Amino acid sequence: MQARMSNPAIVLPEALQALHALNAATEDGVPAKTRELCHLRASQINGCSVCVDMHPKLARKAGETDQRLFAVGAWRDAPFFTDAERAALALTEAVTRLSDRADPVPDDIWQDATRHYDEKALASLILSIALINVWNRLNVTVKQVAGADWS
Repeated sequence: MQARMSNPAIVLPEALQALHALNAATEDGVPAKTRELCHLRASQINGCSVCVDMHPKLARKAGETDQRLFAVGAWRDAPFFTDAERAALALTEAVTRLSDRADPVPDDIWQDATRHYDEKALASLILSIALINVWNRLNVTVKQVAGADWS
């Protein structure tokens, strides 16, 4: 496998800096394990092999278990996730699949998220979900190869 081109964020270093800055801004308010579960779920939906490869590794570094990582694609039916994580995963799926329904982020998903996260944490979570979707779109578009050196 070979990528079509270098990742656009590598080609434009200012873009990479901006994406890293946005990531740093989202690190407060939501546990790292939750963010990584959300990143993995969005990446599964978007078919981003780079991120499906990378985010379980980052999640493990944050203390995540293989059992939960293996189950994230079926989080609704797996007993391993907290209510707050379920709310974050539901929000992740809704934000990632904006065009799949007339009301992309329904009130019930939003209300559930607000029960578990204050405004600052919600802002962090929403920006984190948006950011992983950006990375997914960059990687999928250029057919970035999982495990490859991006430079």
